[in-house]
Amino acid sequence: MTRHLVVVSAGLSSPSSTRILADQLAAAVEERLVGRGEDVRIEVIELREHARALADNLLTGFPSGALAQAVQAVAQADAVIAVTPVFSASYSGLFKTFFDVLEPGALEGKPVLMGATAGTARHSLVLEHALRPLFSYLKATPVPTGVFAASEDFGSNGASEQGSRLAARVDRAAAELVALLDGPSARADVPPARKLQGSTEFDPEAADFVSFDQLLGG
Repeated sequence: MTRHLVVVSAGLSSPSSTRILADQLAAAVEERLVGRGEDVRIEVIELREHARALADNLLTGFPSGALAQAVQAVAQADAVIAVTPVFSASYSGLFKTFFDVLEPGALEGKPVLMGATAGTARHSLVLEHALRPLFSYLKATPVPTGVFAASEDFGSNGASEQGSRLAARVDRAAAELVALLDGPSARADVPPARKLQGSTEFDPEAADFVSFDQLLGG
């Protein structure tokens, strides 16, 4: 079986941290799929190359040329990786415009791995307050773990604590996406979330779960 994976990157520069994160996510998913004997076809869509065509699409109501091919690729993909830079505490306008011009139902039931990049970690909640509602509205199936990367996460190629934390989150998100490709009832071979030794930062995924009944019981 060949899995068709489409990567949507809304980075504006070349190279961009957005594209770097998108490539890391795609590589992690590909490694897991190839490791279990599946073929993978990865198609990357750089939205900055379609900026003018996207504006024309808003005016004319239909995509043309390379944009039409990109829209069709997303509709036909088995899964999508979508990564945006953070602008004004949300996804970029270019990112939103691309998903605005998709045909209704193009993402319905499709697994989507969300990613975002910004200068500081203060913007990390953009995954939950902006991207997850967007893809839920489009009836996609967002991967439980979104991946956010600040500038400092790329500085030491994963050698620092921040880089290690990012690599672990990329691996976890990739595992969840692969599990969703097998269907909603499939169990994910997901590495456990962990708090890195010596870290003073609270990691909600590493915290012990306490049920609501336990909380009420004191």
